[in-house]
Amino acid sequence: MILIFFVTIFSCSTKKDTVISRNFHALTTKFNVLFNGKEAFKQGIEEINTNYKDDWFVRLPIEPIEFEEDKIVAPIFNNGPGANFGSRGDDEEKKELTTFERAEEKAVKAIQKHGMNINGEERNRQIDDAYFLLGKSRYYTQRFVPAVEAFNYVIANYPNANLIAETKIWRAKTNIRMDNEEMAIETMKLLLVIRDSLEAQLPDEIKEQGYTALAMAYVKSDSLQKVKKHLQLATRTLKNRDQSARNLFILGQIYSDENKKDSANQVFTRLINFKKAPYKYRIHANIELARNSTNDSSSVALLERLQKLIKNRDNRPYLDELYYQTGVLHQNKDSIQLAKVYYNSSLRAKDGSDKQKIFTYEKLGNLYFKDSEYQYASAYYDSVLQVSKDSSNLKIRRIKRKYKNLASLIKFEEEVATNDSIVKIASLSKEDQKLFFEDYIEKLKKADEEANQLRLNQMAFGNTGGGLKSADVGKWYFYNNQSLSFGKTAFQKTWGSRKLEDNWRWLEKATIGGPTKDSAKVTKVNVKYDLDSYLSLIPTKKEVIDSLKIDRNQALYELGLIYKEQFKNQELAKERLERVASLNPDKKLVLPINWHLYQIYNNLDDTQKADKYKNVILTEYPKTKFAQIILNPNSEFKQELAVNEVEKEYKEMYYFYKDNKFEEVITKISAFVLTIENSDLIPKFELLKAFAIGKFKDKEAYKIALEFVAVSYGNTEEGKKAKAIIAQLSK
Repeated sequence: MILIFFVTIFSCSTKKDTVISRNFHALTTKFNVLFNGKEAFKQGIEEINTNYKDDWFVRLPIEPIEFEEDKIVAPIFNNGPGANFGSRGDDEEKKELTTFERAEEKAVKAIQKHGMNINGEERNRQIDDAYFLLGKSRYYTQRFVPAVEAFNYVIANYPNANLIAETKIWRAKTNIRMDNEEMAIETMKLLLVIRDSLEAQLPDEIKEQGYTALAMAYVKSDSLQKVKKHLQLATRTLKNRDQSARNLFILGQIYSDENKKDSANQVFTRLINFKKAPYKYRIHANIELARNSTNDSSSVALLERLQKLIKNRDNRPYLDELYYQTGVLHQNKDSIQLAKVYYNSSLRAKDGSDKQKIFTYEKLGNLYFKDSEYQYASAYYDSVLQVSKDSSNLKIRRIKRKYKNLASLIKFEEEVATNDSIVKIASLSKEDQKLFFEDYIEKLKKADEEANQLRLNQMAFGNTGGGLKSADVGKWYFYNNQSLSFGKTAFQKTWGSRKLEDNWRWLEKATIGGPTKDSAKVTKVNVKYDLDSYLSLIPTKKEVIDSLKIDRNQALYELGLIYKEQFKNQELAKERLERVASLNPDKKLVLPINWHLYQIYNNLDDTQKADKYKNVILTEYPKTKFAQIILNPNSEFKQELAVNEVEKEYKEMYYFYKDNKFEEVITKISAFVLTIENSDLIPKFELLKAFAIGKFKDKEAYKIALEFVAVSYGNTEEGKKAKAIIAQLSK
């Protein structure tokens, strides 16, 4: 028995070219080592397909994988014939292998332990498969040079192998990754054109792979028409469901980018009808069809299709995209309110992607901006900036500029609204002021009661909105200790400690703790509901109220300029400037207000109103530059004021600044710079104005004023100084 065992072992040696040896090692290689290696490789491919996140807003890459520009350093195994192996250190051996590294390890084991290279000829017919697996595994670990060596070894030593065509395709793909796309194109043409015509035709699966590889090569060489041609050839048959579906989708995207909507829609429709295609491609093909809608008749059918997709529970992972595209279709049909509803549904969809949110927030921002609802627009643009992580993106930079332009507008609008409210309340009688705040406090209490009751109801039914959990969740409120505890705390926070009696809401009923023999009753005042606290904040001094009016008027004037110059909204500019003109503004503002209103009505072709403001300028300010422009619109005028006069004016404003007359400095400079449009001293005036704002207003307003100087006059000494101050303030 022992003798038979040793004879069998000896006869199975890799150095013996016997039938038993060849078959033993071939079977062991195929059904043991290579089987495990191929299973690991298959698992790696599945992980790529599962984990790779496609960006459906741009053209997809043909191969769903991203390689780093710097080569990945992967483990290298022991030497073997034609494999360029090395040895792994102890640290590498301890490191857990990836799926592709395990596949490579099995391929190496097959070559080293079962290779039968006798007299320069490989007698184990499975070794070519091992080298092929080795090359593919190295490809996915981004070790492209060793991968090419493995493929070349197969091609050189196994020219008649049944996998030779597939090996050449993989070698071409590897060359593409190494920027040798010209070599890849040449070898693929030899395979797909010459060999396919001279010999027996290649299988459809191989042709699909080959044309896909050619399309990849032409993507690298920016030959879009040839990419399209070879994707068409690759999708004549649909043998590989994953890659074929991807090729169809990319082909449709190319047609869409070329504005060939009909051709694109034909491709996307074919993909939708390709039942074996992965569902993510089919659902996005439906979305692309909706995106390519060109007329009302087609959009009606597409809206119905999208509604069916939205109702399908299987499409919950895609609801953000489906709602968004439905909103786009409604917007295209001028159904703006419906569009807003669907855009907001897209934002509320569970697990929506950040990129989709960026597009949705921008759409909503643009809609509100178009309707001149700038505060809402600003909020949505701010949401875009909060969600986005790529500040270098052109779209994000554009939105950021738009948001910054809106920031000053929002600030001035809030200042006008606040000062208007305070001035209005201050003008009321004492009794009316009391009634106003009593009504306000009642509304606050009602809102707080409703909010607390909602929270209590949620806790009573076990829905704490992500709050604390307890074993009593789901029981009736009074059996739920956690709900009772929360309710008691919430009540005392709002109302204080109160006895169970009539009129328990009255302020004097609130106490801190229970009364004791030796303790006096203490009244707990909740400032939020305290009438006297509100009444004490109403300004009564005339100078304070006048200051509020001055600030409001200046803000209204600034708003008029912003709407007129930045947002080209003549109606809102007219409204703000006419209002400030009716409020007896500072004398320095009268001329620029009339000038801007004259320009606005001229642009609106309202000659009667334009003449009204023109006559004010010609009558009351006949020697100004504005009057000269009105009288001689086709002539160019030299600077109205000589340089020494401008300097004299600057010195006067500087003395005002030194005397702490900051409000006057701001108003005077705002009006004066309009009369010296071409003066080199404008940056000095603007920087002085920024300093006055810094003394008179808050830090944020100071920074905004400095940013204006830094941006508008960046190359001047004043601009550079403003930048330096901003840098100090930002620390």
